[in-house]
Amino acid sequence: MSIALLLSFLGAAVVLTIMPGPDNLFVLAQSISQNKKAGIMTTLGLCTGIFVHTTAAAAGISAIIYQSSFAFMIVKYAGAIYLIYLAWGAFREGKTSFEIGSQPKLSYSKLYKRGIFMNVLNPKVSLFFLALFPQFIDSTSNAWAVPIQMVLMGIVFLLQAFVIFTTISFFAEKVRIWLERYPAIEKRINLIKGAILSVIGVKLAL
Repeated sequence: MSIALLLSFLGAAVVLTIMPGPDNLFVLAQSISQNKKAGIMTTLGLCTGIFVHTTAAAAGISAIIYQSSFAFMIVKYAGAIYLIYLAWGAFREGKTSFEIGSQPKLSYSKLYKRGIFMNVLNPKVSLFFLALFPQFIDSTSNAWAVPIQMVLMGIVFLLQAFVIFTTISFFAEKVRIWLERYPAIEKRINLIKGAILSVIGVKLAL
């Protein structure tokens, strides 16, 4: 696989990752409601999910799910229900007075698991990889085996996603510090977080 082809894939991956979507909005919400470390642990979970999708795509499992509408619907709605469940929890927290510094913090292991579920239960990621990866596969006679190329691209995608999501976490903590100066806005953080998760869940279901 040529360096030029790999760099072209990296450019496409970066553009697609920074576009507003479920993963970066999820990291943003967790970082604002807790701290940058929470966002980074969520990012690690999301990246673990990306590795799972990469392995599945390379092994052809994603293609099987795509061909089975029943399997696709199960994964799709499981992901949507999980996100709406998280939104419901955020709305419940929103009924009480919200002060960023006094909020109970989720353990980093729990945030990591949430990130995995968030990514793995989104079948659109698998379909996205199946649609994107073939555009950059080197099919010449001397090319690496296709599964190896897909795994390599998956690793590149994972690394750039980690850098971008971590950057979002640091930025979100700055926003969090700013919000602490405005109690009226601060009290609505859980409601905003719940709204973001609800939108993501409904969008995934539809």
